[in-house]
Amino acid sequence: MVNPGVCGTLNLGSIPRGGTKKMKKDEKLTPELPSGFEDRWNKQLSLKKKLIEIIENNFLKFGFSSLETPSFEISKNIGSFLADDEDNSMSDVFTFNDGKDQITLRYDLSSPLSRFVAQNYRELSFPYKRYAIGNVWRNEKSGNARYREFTQADVDIIGNTNKSQADAEISNIIADTLTKCGLSEKQFTVSISNRKIVQGLINQLNITDKTQELKVIRAIDKLDRVGLKGVEDLLKKERIDASGAVTKGANLSETQSSEILNFLKIKNLEDLKSILKNPLSVEGIKETEDLLEIVSYGKYMKLIKPNFTIVRGLAYYDGFCVETNLNLKVKNPKGKEVDIGSIASGGRYDKLISRFKGVDFPGTGMSIGIDRLLFILNQIDSIKPKNNEPVLICILDSKYLKECNETLDYLRENGINSELYLDSSKNLKKQLTYADKKGCPVAIIVGATEVKENKFTLKNLRSSKENDQKTVSKESLIDEIKKII
Repeated sequence: MVNPGVCGTLNLGSIPRGGTKKMKKDEKLTPELPSGFEDRWNKQLSLKKKLIEIIENNFLKFGFSSLETPSFEISKNIGSFLADDEDNSMSDVFTFNDGKDQITLRYDLSSPLSRFVAQNYRELSFPYKRYAIGNVWRNEKSGNARYREFTQADVDIIGNTNKSQADAEISNIIADTLTKCGLSEKQFTVSISNRKIVQGLINQLNITDKTQELKVIRAIDKLDRVGLKGVEDLLKKERIDASGAVTKGANLSETQSSEILNFLKIKNLEDLKSILKNPLSVEGIKETEDLLEIVSYGKYMKLIKPNFTIVRGLAYYDGFCVETNLNLKVKNPKGKEVDIGSIASGGRYDKLISRFKGVDFPGTGMSIGIDRLLFILNQIDSIKPKNNEPVLICILDSKYLKECNETLDYLRENGINSELYLDSSKNLKKQLTYADKKGCPVAIIVGATEVKENKFTLKNLRSSKENDQKTVSKESLIDEIKKII
């Protein structure tokens, strides 16, 4: 685990003195995972793979092409835009020494994209519409579907475009993809805003210190989680959460804090226009109006709503912002209702790529949290993964191994997932217990009678009947199995 006290850095080339406890000779290991990491298998993993398949197909449908980048990037190339700790900007990422450079496990898929575009822009066609699906890592507090390693599915549009059209495309693909994944239109809302609106207010309040400015933005971004009182504390000296943890505030004046809190209570564009007159806020309001007009031409207008408290905590966003939240209750494994936060979010970052010498392309995009979405779909049971468990051939005597292997080849050649039980000395009951525990849909029993008559006994393991089985010929074997699986 990365130690935040040393800039999240661990030297791969050598083990720090005292950093590793030597095991005693007979000491037994405890089989457990570090906090924030999770194994997935059987139904849960099948559902995750099904989700990824649906999402990827939808991204392709919208005209995005795929990109894969490495898990590690040179630290200075992707930077760190997550940490609340101004004294340790790398505290929320996993960073390692690698010779002359430090390298960081990617914490999102947009920062690696910016490096890729800057490195390969001469070979790309713009606007460059890319999607990427992969794991990211964040060294932060876990719990309630918040992980330190999780899978993201991103789409981004890079290049000079009509901003409102590109941002509307991002908003629409969120709504379309989530409905394809099994959420109904009543179960989520896509909330949009524009960071220029808040930035203009910050400028209007003469908040010029960049660290203070970022604290204000992150305080606003936490409104749904900590409420108005929590935001007020973060705007002022400090916030102390229920666990006693202290987060340093922005140290704003009473007047500055009051102005921001009043802004957070505004619900519609007309009221906003009457209050905010500074040029940057007016620009952000106009961009939001233009986006909503384009969205109104499509079928997801009712799902995409303005919410001016959406600013996104990542420092590289500078315009359009989007967050998608549930309109339903979600429970943790203990049965307690929890707020798991946004399931799809993103925004516009017109200066992220310009950090690289000689390259300047605006960008906009969004990210779906696959594992967080999986957490939800497991509860509402709205999508059924394909059962890929094999048919099991049960062998009653080793002298029938030749016939069993011929049957195994026949099944596989006809596209049936299948396996042969690997110990013919075990009785039929033990073989069927194995099949049942594994979730096999069908057992094929091969014994003396079956071999003699060139037939097969099929046992339907999905049936509620105690002994649902039939004898079939080789000619009808495939069709009979497909009726069950």
